[in-house]
Parts: sequence; C-alpha cells; structure tokens
Amino acid sequence: MSRPSQPDFEPIVGRYLRLAIGGTPHRLYVEEAGQGIPLLLLHTAGSDSRQYRGLFNDPEILRRFRLIAFDLPWHGKSSPPAGWQNAEYKLTSRAYVDTILAVVDALGLDRPVVMGCSIGGRVVLHLALEHAVCFRALIGLESGAHVEPYYSLDWLHRPDVHGGEMCGAMVSGLAGPTAPEADKWETIWHYMQGGPGIFKGDLHYYTSEGDVRDRIAAIDTAACPLYLLTGEYDYSCTPDDTRDLARRIRGAEMTIMDGLGHFPVSEDPPRFLSYLRPVLTRILEKEGGRAL
Repeated sequence: MSRPSQPDFEPIVGRYLRLAIGGTPHRLYVEEAGQGIPLLLLHTAGSDSRQYRGLFNDPEILRRFRLIAFDLPWHGKSSPPAGWQNAEYKLTSRAYVDTILAVVDALGLDRPVVMGCSIGGRVVLHLALEHAVCFRALIGLESGAHVEPYYSLDWLHRPDVHGGEMCGAMVSGLAGPTAPEADKWETIWHYMQGGPGIFKGDLHYYTSEGDVRDRIAAIDTAACPLYLLTGEYDYSCTPDDTRDLARRIRGAEMTIMDGLGHFPVSEDPPRFLSYLRPVLTRILEKEGGRAL
C-alpha cells in the first residue's frame, strides 16, 4: 500500500466561545489564524465569517496579523440565545457594539484592528464614535452612515416565499461584474443558508436603527485611524456615500476599489487583497513594523 499523503488542511482553527452579551449567555463560533497584531473581522448582514476565507489563507498576512472572525449570534454556526423562538430578531447598534466589545474582552485582545463590511462597515463608525481608544485602527468596507431601503424587506421573511433563495436573489446583483463565478456564487450560497428572518433583522439596523448621519463629524481619527474602502459597483453603499463620509470625517482615508461590488472580501479575494495590503502596511508602519 502506498503511504497516504498529508491532509491538505487550511490554517483556520474554529472553536466555540461561551460568553455573556448584555447579560445574556451566548455560544459564538470563532475562527482564528495567524500571529501578531489582532485583526477582528466582521461579516455582512445575513451571512457569516466564511466570507473572510481569502484573508485566512494568505500566508503573508498571517505572518503579521492574528486574524479573528466570529459569527454574530443567530448567524452561521453561532446559536441564538435561549428563548429565541419567543421574539422577532432585530439587530440594533447597541447589541452589535456590545457583541464586539464582549468578544474583545473575552479573548483578551489588546487594541485590535477591526475591519467590517456592510453592516460591519457601519458599526465601525459606531466604534469610532464611542470606543475609539479601544482600537489601534478601524477599516470600514462598504461604509455608509445610512442607506435608504431600495426594496421591500417584507419579501425576506414570509410563508409563501423561500427565504434563502430570496436573500440570495436580492444580493446577487451586488457583486462586481468581473467577480469570478465560483467566488460570486459561494457568496450567494452563504446568504441562501441564513436563518429565517435573520437578513431582514440585520437590515433593520442597516436601513433604520443604525443611522449615524448626524454624528459622524464627531469622529476623531487622531484617536484612532479610519480607513474606508468601497467597491465601485456597490449600489447599496455607493462610492458617493463613502466619499461623503470622507468629506465629513477629518483625517479619514478613502479608496474606491475598481471592479469590486458590495462583497469585496468574498466576491474576488485576490483583487480585494491588492487594496487591503497598503492599508495593513500603514498600520504596521505605525507600529514600527515592516511593510507587507
């Protein structure tokens, strides 16, 4: 018999973290890889941390950063809290910020960098406003202070419609036109697997409750650098939405990413990494490290 080859495992390690969020016990699924500066990664609405597979498999980044991604409660492999069946899920800014701070505290992270996309890009603005000193840098992907609903949220959770297929259909046009087919469809697949009503509940925060338009001028980038990266084909958080942020936040650095849409981290990882590396280099240089 021939000797079996070594299994081709990726460097990602996943575990379950038990912690309290707002006084309520939770069981969160967390993935990690790499070493160095902690980089906490926040997924988009209705999806989960699998979106960051491109970063988690980049050896150069893993040599300099400790990547950490968790599934929000109700998402991916994270469980909803006990008694979830008795309430409608609606994400709020307070619950989102409390979850992030609880994870940072539970893992003992020392001023991590936080990068979030879509709703994650929105909550980065909340962190900049309320907890800037807790972080060494914030990276907002597809960040806007507010998004007006351009579709009816009711279609996302009703008994005569397949919720997963509807979620996938609604996000399918948000990827850039040059996104590789396999990566685009894997992104859509993650949406098709979401729990009933979860995408709709996340969009409650994204389109209504999480509006920070009247507060963003108070963000102090001297306390914590803020980097904004938005895909040129994103029509949910448009390049103009992000340009407006950059105009109103003194010191914010902005880049519009050619060819990318609303899911840059998962729809075309190599193209996205070409834009992220200069930002990570800036962070490393501020810490006295070498460029990527």
